[in-house]
Amino acid sequence: MNIEAQICNAALAAVKELYGQDVPAQMLQLQKTKSTFVGNFTLVVFPLLKISRKKPEDTAEDIGKYLQENCPAVESYNVVKGFLNLVVSPAAWLGLLNDIDADPTFGMRQATDESPLVMIEYSSPNTNKPLHLGHVRNNLLGWSLAQIMEANGWKVVKTNIVNDRGIHISKSMLAWLRWGNGETPESSGKKGDHLIGDYYVAFDKHYREEVKALKAQFIADGMDEEKAEEKAKNEAPLIKEAHEMLVKWEQNDPEVRALWEKMNNWVYAGFDETYKALGVSFDKIYYESNTYLEGKKKVEEGLEKGLFFRKEDNSVWADLTDEGLDQKLLLRSDGTSVYMTQDIGTADMRFKDYPIDKMIYVVGNEQNYHFQVLSILLDRLGFKWGKELVHFSYGMVELPNGKMKSREGTVVDADDLIETMIANAKQLSDDKVNKIEGISEEEKNEIARIVGMGALKYFILKVDARKNMLFNPEESIDFNGNTGPFIQYTHARIRSILRKSASEASISSISSTTSTSSISREASLNEKEIELIQKMNEFGAAVEQAGKDYSPSGIANYCYELTKQFNQFYHDYSILGAETPEIRNVRLVLARNVAKIIKNGMALLGIEVPERM
Repeated sequence: MNIEAQICNAALAAVKELYGQDVPAQMLQLQKTKSTFVGNFTLVVFPLLKISRKKPEDTAEDIGKYLQENCPAVESYNVVKGFLNLVVSPAAWLGLLNDIDADPTFGMRQATDESPLVMIEYSSPNTNKPLHLGHVRNNLLGWSLAQIMEANGWKVVKTNIVNDRGIHISKSMLAWLRWGNGETPESSGKKGDHLIGDYYVAFDKHYREEVKALKAQFIADGMDEEKAEEKAKNEAPLIKEAHEMLVKWEQNDPEVRALWEKMNNWVYAGFDETYKALGVSFDKIYYESNTYLEGKKKVEEGLEKGLFFRKEDNSVWADLTDEGLDQKLLLRSDGTSVYMTQDIGTADMRFKDYPIDKMIYVVGNEQNYHFQVLSILLDRLGFKWGKELVHFSYGMVELPNGKMKSREGTVVDADDLIETMIANAKQLSDDKVNKIEGISEEEKNEIARIVGMGALKYFILKVDARKNMLFNPEESIDFNGNTGPFIQYTHARIRSILRKSASEASISSISSTTSTSSISREASLNEKEIELIQKMNEFGAAVEQAGKDYSPSGIANYCYELTKQFNQFYHDYSILGAETPEIRNVRLVLARNVAKIIKNGMALLGIEVPERM
C-alpha cells in the first residue's frame, strides 16, 4: 500500500476513534505540502470541523497526534491553522522505493478481460497527397493518447479512417492519365504518396490556367468579373472531366475503379513509410469508400423512423433546432452523401466490429461544430456512446517562417520534417556521440534517429493540445531546457552510471543490504533523496490525470520535472562516490528507478530513450 493510502486509512480510523463517526474517503483532502512549510503531505481538516466540533487547529492537533502514534509512515507533524503537515518517516520512504523498484510498470495499470474498451481515431488522411505537419501533430497526439489510456487500464483499439473517395481523388487520377506517361513510384524513385500529390498539384496548375483563360473570355463578352470567375470555375474542361470521372467511380466503372485501386495502393505504401518513421500504427483501418454506403443506409433508416426529414428537392436533413443548433444536411438532393453521412456509416461499422464503451476522435478544432452535431445524431440513432463521444480537439501547428522545405510549396511535408529533424540531431550530437568508445556508424545513425524524433515528438506533445502552437525545429533539439533531448540525455547518463557500477558490483535491492524498519545512520535519506522518491511516486497520479484530461502534455511535463529534479540531485550528490556502500546502493536504486520511470513515461508519448548518447 502506498504512503498516501496508509495515511488516508489511518486518518479515517482517527476520525472514527476520536469523533465516533465514519466519513467517506473523498472527504479527506491529502496534498503535497507546499515548499514553504515543513512536511511531505498536508491533510486539510476544514471539511471535518462539523464532525469534530472543534477549532481547525485543535482538530488538526488531534488527528496529527493519532497519526504519529498509530501510522508507521508518519514520523512527525506540525499544524498551520487548518492544515496538518505530515513528515513521512525515512523507513516509509525506503519501503516505497523498494515497492517502486519491484514493479517494472510502476504507476501504470494493466487491462483485464473486464476492462472497458475505448476506440481512438486519428490520422484521417486524404489519398491525394502526402502527410503534412498537421498530420504529424494529429498522429502523435492519437498514438500518445492510446498509450495513456492503456496505462489507465483501458482496452484500446487504434483506428484510422482514410478519405479515399471524392472529387480530390478524381483530380489526381485525371492528371496522371493526362500527363503521367505511365509513371510509377518505381520508375520515378518517388514515394507513392508524393507521386500522387505531384499530380494533384499538376491538376490545380492546369485548372487555374483554364479558369484564367475562360474568365478573360467571359469578361470580353461583357460579363462582370465575379460572375465570370464563378462560371469559369464550373465550366473549365478539366473540372468537368474530373466530375465525370467521379460519376463513373460511383457507378463502379471497371477502368476507373482499377486505376483508383492502383493509385491508392501507391499512396498507402507511402503512408506506411511515414507512419513507421513516426512510430505509429493502427489496429483497424476504415475507408470512406466503404463507410459512405453504410451511412446512407443509417440515414434512410432514421428517415423511416421519423428522426430526419426530406425536403422538396429530395435532400434529407436533421432538425437540430431543439438542441440550439440549425438544420443539418445528411443526403444531397441527388442522393449523394456528405461527410456527416460518412461518419455515421463509419460509426455503425465500428460498433458492429467492436463492443465500444468510449469513442475518441482526434481531429482539429476547425471541426468542433461537426462533432457536436455528430454526437447528437449518433445518440438519436441509438449508439450507446454517441452522446458521450469525445472530440479530442487540437489547435493548428505552424513553423516560425510558415514553411520548411516543402514539395508542394504550401504545406510542411511530414517526410521532409522527419528527415530534417534526424539530420539536425546527427549534426548536433556528433560531438557527444563521437566520445563514446567503440561506437559504430550504424549506432550513431540510430541515436540520431531516436534524438531527432524525440525532439520532434516532445516539442509537439508538451504543449496543451487545445492550443495553436509554433514548432521551432532549432529550439526543439536543444540539449538543455524543456526538450526531448534533455530528458533523453539524462536517461543515457543514468544508464552510463549503472553500467559503471555493474562492473564493480551488482546492484541489490535496498532490503537485502539494510532493513527498511531500522535504517542505519549511513543509509538514512537526505532531503533531496526524499523529494526524488516523492516525485517518482507521483507518476501514477500523473498517468491517471492525463487519462482523465486526455492530456499527453501532462505526461511530458511530469517527465521534465522528474528529470530536472534528478539533475539537481546529481549535481549536489555523488552516486558512485557516495560516503558509504549503503548510501551508494540507495542512490543507485534511486537512479535506476528514475531511469525506468523516464523510459516508461516517454514511451507514453511514443518517444524512445537511448542507452547511451
